[in-house]
Amino acid sequence: MNPKTIVQKIWQSHIVDSLGAGEVLIYIDLHLLHEINTPPAFEGLKEKGIKVHRPDRTLSTEDHNTPTTSVIDMNKDSLTWTQIDLLRRNCELHGIKHNKLGSYEQGITHVIAPEQGRVIPGITLVCCDSHTTTHGAFGALAYGIGTSQVEHVLATQTLRAIPFKTMCIQVDGKLSVNVDAKDLALSIIRKIGTGGGQGYIIEYTGSTISSLSMEQRMTLCNMTVEAGASAGIISPDDTTISYLQKALAKRQIKVSQEMIQEWMSYATDREAKFDKYVQIDAEQIQPMITWGTNPSQVISLGEKIPFIEKIDDPSECLAARQAIEYMGLHEGETVSMLPITNVFIGSCTNGRIEDLRVVASLLKYHEVHSNVNMLIVPGSMAVYRQAVKEGLDKIFERAGADFRRLSGCSLCVGLNSDKLKSGKRVVSTSNRNFEGRQGIGVRTHITSPRIATLSAIKGHIPTVDDLELLNNE
Repeated sequence: MNPKTIVQKIWQSHIVDSLGAGEVLIYIDLHLLHEINTPPAFEGLKEKGIKVHRPDRTLSTEDHNTPTTSVIDMNKDSLTWTQIDLLRRNCELHGIKHNKLGSYEQGITHVIAPEQGRVIPGITLVCCDSHTTTHGAFGALAYGIGTSQVEHVLATQTLRAIPFKTMCIQVDGKLSVNVDAKDLALSIIRKIGTGGGQGYIIEYTGSTISSLSMEQRMTLCNMTVEAGASAGIISPDDTTISYLQKALAKRQIKVSQEMIQEWMSYATDREAKFDKYVQIDAEQIQPMITWGTNPSQVISLGEKIPFIEKIDDPSECLAARQAIEYMGLHEGETVSMLPITNVFIGSCTNGRIEDLRVVASLLKYHEVHSNVNMLIVPGSMAVYRQAVKEGLDKIFERAGADFRRLSGCSLCVGLNSDKLKSGKRVVSTSNRNFEGRQGIGVRTHITSPRIATLSAIKGHIPTVDDLELLNNE
């Protein structure tokens, strides 16, 4: 038998028809919706007189535009309410399960689908959102699509597609203390660049990946798109199965041995070949933080911003020059000790309960610096409830952090009331840092929850010596 990668197995098992010239029609097992970009798709269905083909394989939520303060605040912005109202009415019309802001199962799209056990190995999953790559952590072929494709999936539960190339990123070794999947993701993006994965689906393998929790795997796959790849994926293993057994139990679904065998059958065969290989030594990775305006413009704590004249690629040289100007920095200097105004904990990258536990472990013994506003937004209402159950909300409040009662994308995307005013400097656990992402003129430094929290405590981006505070906890 010809050895296959997990991507090849899923792809071949989902082909509905061949359209010629390499293009095929693939079946989509799960379609995720949110309020952004969906109105035109539903309007297209209405004009054609078409109903949603498989509403039972479609899941909708409100997350991007929504406020995190109060449900009442949703009515304060006419655009926000218009988009949400349209989604609600369209979902009701077509019989699609929809999660309203503040409801029991509401949250960020890429947080609620996994925690509800809707993402399993071997499925295809799409959403009109680039960070759909998150779900690849479960061995699912998951990627973002455009508005016109949303309409096609709603109408047919299929998608026209051309096969991707495959890249294997093998990571071996033990991650150092204070280093997690966010640091790994930023290190990989730095190594291959924001366009290094273009045209590829990246499969993460190696002993380091096997040791990651499902939450950490989701963080890694989430950031895959920042390297230009269409999707990221990890073959299922015992960690995957354990997570799914607990998630599915909440829906009164018992995982059988037959289900496990089917899921595990999708794992990449030992002798399978990839189009490209990249190797990473986990022990060389340090706590990372971005200095520029794209995730590849990243350095370890204490490392200096590169000198522009030493950058070989002309486009990267120009990007670095523009980034340094926008960020108000200087080449050859470190960002450590740089005063900050805000810290954001949340997003589909780092808004899960495991992330909030890391934050709480630090804030339990320290307070947020008086010059810093720290915003913590749970990735889902389930995360919020668990945080309250564990008493994390009390820890956040005592430390002086603003812990929100509603879940959503919040400050990550800057499309809602949480966006900041020009001139603010933010240390953020989100996934993107381009100009204006968190508000016009806002300067964003991406890092892990651990380093972001340390920044909030110190009032500045930490130095290497500041890491001792983490080691003493």
